[in-house]
Amino acid sequence: MPKRDIYLLSPRDLSAETIAVAFAKTSRAPESFREIAAELSDEKSAQFHEKWVVGYGHASVAEHAVLHLAFENVSRIAVETIESSRLASYTEKSTRYQKWGGDDFTVPPELEGHPLRDEFIQTVKLLFSTYLESLEPAKNLILSRSPRRPNENDEAYDRRIRSQYVDSCRFILPAAANANLGMTANARVIEMVIRKMLSHPLAEVRQIGEKVKEVAKAEAPTLVKYADSVPYVMETVRELGSRNQEMGIQPPSAVRRPESNWCSLIDYDKEGEKKILAAALYRFNEIPFADALAYVKSLKKKERAELAETLLKRLTRYDTPLRELEYATYTFDLVMDQGAYAEFKRHRMMTQTPQRLTTRLGHTIPRLVTESGFGAKYEAAMESAAAMYEKLYEFDPNVAQYVVPNGFNRRVLAQFNLREAFAFCQLRSATNAHFSIRRAAQRMYEEIARVHPLSTKYMKLGDETWQSVEENYFTKA
Repeated sequence: MPKRDIYLLSPRDLSAETIAVAFAKTSRAPESFREIAAELSDEKSAQFHEKWVVGYGHASVAEHAVLHLAFENVSRIAVETIESSRLASYTEKSTRYQKWGGDDFTVPPELEGHPLRDEFIQTVKLLFSTYLESLEPAKNLILSRSPRRPNENDEAYDRRIRSQYVDSCRFILPAAANANLGMTANARVIEMVIRKMLSHPLAEVRQIGEKVKEVAKAEAPTLVKYADSVPYVMETVRELGSRNQEMGIQPPSAVRRPESNWCSLIDYDKEGEKKILAAALYRFNEIPFADALAYVKSLKKKERAELAETLLKRLTRYDTPLRELEYATYTFDLVMDQGAYAEFKRHRMMTQTPQRLTTRLGHTIPRLVTESGFGAKYEAAMESAAAMYEKLYEFDPNVAQYVVPNGFNRRVLAQFNLREAFAFCQLRSATNAHFSIRRAAQRMYEEIARVHPLSTKYMKLGDETWQSVEENYFTKA
């Protein structure tokens, strides 16, 4: 009987493309992975990929070639495209724990030689100087409220209080602010990301796409060399974005969403909880799903509650619920500040459709900014950004996004299942989460609990409510 063996094909010894071929060949070759890899060269691996991945479309082979990409000094608006792939891993410079310098921003390439370039730079520099100026008064207020603990050194004390004031000051930072991030993904995903970037309306993103293709080719030359812009994406986006008049939509500057309607559960599966319970019974019993669902529907309310308790009562905050919770889905139409969306977009198991950044939905005011006596300067910076946005919008609505600070609101459509709702609501309602995203998580939990109370009662959330978050952390939300 063969002896079990588990080992690494190390990227220190083999190229990413060779590892991908070694794994691919095992479907038809009886030899061990080591033996297959030993017979391969970079040239043979390239020939294999040219034939099977490119020629015959067996793109899944490329998933075994993993690349680690480092991005430095890219704008926050570009980060959204880089991080838009669901099947990749990212770590990004945090606006909560790091501080930005006065020149840490990107000037859109579209503004080169344009009359608005200098005014754009002046406006962004105003936002950055306002941000930097706000740090000290906000910090002093936190110092007065959070005294040093016994035996707490300077570094530990600074680390503990930093996010408490930076969390509020970051609302002033615009989308032009630079960020660094690391991305780990397989070559198939990298190819799709390159195509997406090369098809993007922003020149910065297209330039990043060209550079990603260049550096990725050094590691996986065959697997990414055919990545190019996608006419389908570019032309479809262009045509869909030109239908305002046909649809009878008001001029954008006149559009204002009522504040009370910032979180709307616009659709959900009315029988979602019953389907979840039926799916769980289906999984562990030899019964057709229709019979399992009929059985669940026949139960009295108390009996269904007991079945839900059996399914969910043992969950701790650190457990992942069974996959059967994915059979209930929810669709939300949301308005949240851009800072909150920066956290929200990381939940890639959702389907998210964000609108372009705008200043036309108003902005939030953190309570700490007001209480530290900085409210007037904060408002002046926001008004300056809004005025610059309108000028840039006339030139190019996509470029106008660069000047939008984190404090302005943004619309996003999101659909996800109950399993992801557990992950999102529990993680983003935790006390160490940013207060903007805590507000959204608590409100979304409340909406889901209203329609599906049997299952949501087992979510582990704190005692906060979205109303208490608004009261404690916002002068205006």
